[in-house]
Amino acid sequence: MNNKYVFFILLMYVINSFSQKALDDLRNKTDSICNKVQIKSFCKVLEFYKLKQYDSCYVYSNKALLDVRTTNQKDIIYYLQSISPTEKSLFKKALFSLDKISDTGRFASLKNLRLGYVYLNQQKYDQSISSLEKCLSSKDIMKDIEQRSMIYHNLAACYFYKKDFKKATFYYDKQLSLIQKNDTTSLIKLKMGMAYMYYDQYLDKQAIPLFKESYNLSQLHTDIVLKESTAFSMAVVEENRKRYKKSVKYYKESNRWKDSIWNKEKIWEITERDKKIAIAYKQQEIRIKNEEIKRQKIVQKGLIFGGSLLLFLLGVLGFVYKKLRSKNKLIVAQKEALSVANKTKDYLFSVVSHDLRSPINTIKRQHKKLEKHIENNDLPAIKQATKVAISVTQSTSRLLDNILYWSLDQSNILSFTPEKNALRPIIEHLLFDYENLGSVKDISISSDLETGIFGLIDKESLKIVLRNLIDNSMKYMKDSGSISVKLKMYSENEASIEIKDTGIGISPEKLKEINGLKDLSVAKIDHSKGVGLGLLLCQTLVKKNNGTLFFESELGRYTTAVILLPLV
Repeated sequence: MNNKYVFFILLMYVINSFSQKALDDLRNKTDSICNKVQIKSFCKVLEFYKLKQYDSCYVYSNKALLDVRTTNQKDIIYYLQSISPTEKSLFKKALFSLDKISDTGRFASLKNLRLGYVYLNQQKYDQSISSLEKCLSSKDIMKDIEQRSMIYHNLAACYFYKKDFKKATFYYDKQLSLIQKNDTTSLIKLKMGMAYMYYDQYLDKQAIPLFKESYNLSQLHTDIVLKESTAFSMAVVEENRKRYKKSVKYYKESNRWKDSIWNKEKIWEITERDKKIAIAYKQQEIRIKNEEIKRQKIVQKGLIFGGSLLLFLLGVLGFVYKKLRSKNKLIVAQKEALSVANKTKDYLFSVVSHDLRSPINTIKRQHKKLEKHIENNDLPAIKQATKVAISVTQSTSRLLDNILYWSLDQSNILSFTPEKNALRPIIEHLLFDYENLGSVKDISISSDLETGIFGLIDKESLKIVLRNLIDNSMKYMKDSGSISVKLKMYSENEASIEIKDTGIGISPEKLKEINGLKDLSVAKIDHSKGVGLGLLLCQTLVKKNNGTLFFESELGRYTTAVILLPLV
């Protein structure tokens, strides 16, 4: 395997972190110094470090270096200054700060830990080994099992790159003896390091089982980066073994996890952008307050210089005050709109991640079944699996439609045109679309629709409501059953549409909770309690049509959704 390729792969498993005990010790030491000296710039750097705002920490460190006096204080600032360039792989800048830390001070061990990592990334393995071995002579580090494990791991990596596999194995074994049973992350990184060490020596019998163990462990772990890298490693191994079908499978899985990492980073970017917007609003408020202070000083000077200017200045101030007040109102309105938009965004993310998981998993299982049936040339089974996949795809498509309609409604761009419409043709047209889906699921659909009933409604929004309610009936139906739709006069001024199914029903407690939801909004909906986007959309659209939606049910027997609409 190409050495440069191995270097970049294994570099993912080099540990650039400190144990919780080491981090706590660092915070305690810095807090103690900050409380004693109370140097504003020094304490500001520590504050940014605690908030993990390493770029701000780097910027303020230069000012703090001008204010601090003792060696300990300077060592802290230089160490914190090295964090940001290390995170950004600017290792020369990191070394510039680390070299200025005293070799005999309280922070010499932390310096050597970070030097070991930096030199390893620069491929200066002897210098990295020297720095890491100095750490092992520290009593504090030798007491910290977690930190010792990390040092052994990086020492093993250095010797691996130097092709000293005997020493690399020695340090991997020492790390293995220290890893806790529940420390899955360290175990995966250790096994991957050892796997690549054996693989580089063409010892496939030792390497491949370790690759497989790492991959299997990553499936039980939540770290997406580890999932992606272990899947990619398995793809490379299977490709070199000329097992191309398995290799393609692992490549696809690796790419899927890579896309998940990208999506996660994208969401993080959006969050960071929202933070910047909030900061910009805050800065604007500060500027407004500063302007008010300046104007007040102008008034005071005007009073001193003479009463002749008093009326003029008061007029100017009145004009400026109105402008500022209107700006403040605009800012408040924008902040409220932004808050609602953020809540809607968070809710839609929740719906996408929660409600799409089940149908996507079902489609995936159907595809696996379909692949098996194709291999067996089982044509009836292929047709049945295809029908089920189409059914799930249609259901997923309707969920995506719900998300689209909800987004349009929240953005006030959903087309809504109430007109006089006969209700029976709308319902008949809709039920026609469900005939094939009902037959696939062994669900009979019947209707009893009175004629001559007209309502002032938006036809498309009513269809959306009916589709959601029928979809819900099918979703919570057992293996087979029936759905009946009735249209009748409810009173002199109202018509009712009833959708009754023979599904699993709703418990009295849940029914009371659902019927108790009146003025629905994203802020009031708790998705975990079973109230999803479909019901939220139905309630919203029925209310827009000046109607009412409620449910009747008996657990284990039936559920009836009742829509009341005003007559024309």
